[in-house]
Amino acid sequence: MRLRVDTSALTFLVVAAAAPVRDFESGRAKVEDGVALFSVRIVAMDPGSGDAEIINVKVPGEPAGLIPGQPVVLRELTAQPWSIGDKSGVAFRATSVEPATTRARNGARAE
Repeated sequence: MRLRVDTSALTFLVVAAAAPVRDFESGRAKVEDGVALFSVRIVAMDPGSGDAEIINVKVPGEPAGLIPGQPVVLRELTAQPWSIGDKSGVAFRATSVEPATTRARNGARAE
């Protein structure tokens, strides 16, 4: 089950450039619905609590114009818990990762 994440109180910064998601077994780039998947390392920060965590967010297509340290907006962020054997975690997906504008960081649509 994918759970929608409320990002309204969070701040996101790019940690590293987007990289293609690779199939574990074949090493080939993963494609969904004809579009290559990319992974972006993001610092998710909660200014209210001071908590921060680095997460990997998968998105369809290569996000353009992202540089490390840049504030970004995550569109339709979801979290999906997973478990394989004795390992478990959370996979994050978004429909897009975009450079943040002042308006976008304050809850309005990015332009």
